[in-house]
Amino acid sequence: MRYVIDIYGVFVPALLLWIVVAYVLSALLRRLMQRFDLYRLVWHRALFDFSVFVCLLGGVVYLSEYLS
Repeated sequence: MRYVIDIYGVFVPALLLWIVVAYVLSALLRRLMQRFDLYRLVWHRALFDFSVFVCLLGGVVYLSEYLS
């Protein structure tokens, strides 16, 4: 597992990078759900958004481990 990523001499924690990637993916997913009005099927929107973010973060971390 990589704990630190070197970006042009700046050491960045890998988890910070994965959080940013998961946030961008969740923002895109939220926009799609708003566009197609799928939030009407969700009981609590904030909890749903947070759980989707956690699932995406886990998927991104797992994918990074799988690819390295």
